[in-house]
Amino acid sequence: MMLHIPQVLTKAEVLSLRGLIDAGDWVDGNVTSGAQSALAKRNEQLPEGSPQARQAGEAILDALARNPLFVTAALPQIVFPPLFNRYGGGQTFGVHVDNAVRQSADGRVRIRSDLSATLFLAEPEDYDGGELQVEDTFGLHEVKLPAGDMILYPASSLHQVTPVTRGVRVASFFWIQSMIRDDAQRTLLFQMDIAIQQLTGKVGPGAPELVSLTGAYHNLLRMWGDL
Repeated sequence: MMLHIPQVLTKAEVLSLRGLIDAGDWVDGNVTSGAQSALAKRNEQLPEGSPQARQAGEAILDALARNPLFVTAALPQIVFPPLFNRYGGGQTFGVHVDNAVRQSADGRVRIRSDLSATLFLAEPEDYDGGELQVEDTFGLHEVKLPAGDMILYPASSLHQVTPVTRGVRVASFFWIQSMIRDDAQRTLLFQMDIAIQQLTGKVGPGAPELVSLTGAYHNLLRMWGDL
């Protein structure tokens, strides 16, 4: 499942975050690449342990915790500390798949990457190119979102960032280990949870049918959950 999550950050929050990270010392993006990805990756990255990356990452984690759509869709168990990259002057990241296991530079966080996330931090009109292209069984999806919006997709997907030919593309990227390892099961739970929320608004939380449906949701979560 791919999901567009709008307004994870407000425009004011994006502006504040950009002021913080733009002042950092950016380095070659291959500091976090595996051997295969390094062949395709041409961008810059804010060092993982830098004060700017830590402060900006904490702000994003706080915003995610307040976002009900993200929580419903990802059912997050662990969110990897957000990283930051930028592309300009023809830089690109060719077709690749994310590593199945990610470990932070300090070794404190180690996760199974079930989901990948890109949080856009530059407005789409400020740069040309830089589309995130994600391949799945339904074909190729091209994503270029307003600053503050995020795309969530299975980390097992082949994906790439097309060359940026004008301006600078800035984004945060990170991975999520979900309580539900299987994407199909996670998608079903997401659809059920959305239906429960919609029905609650129509029939009220005490309706017997809604109580039964909510029970089925939690029993599936109990059956499939990997805690």
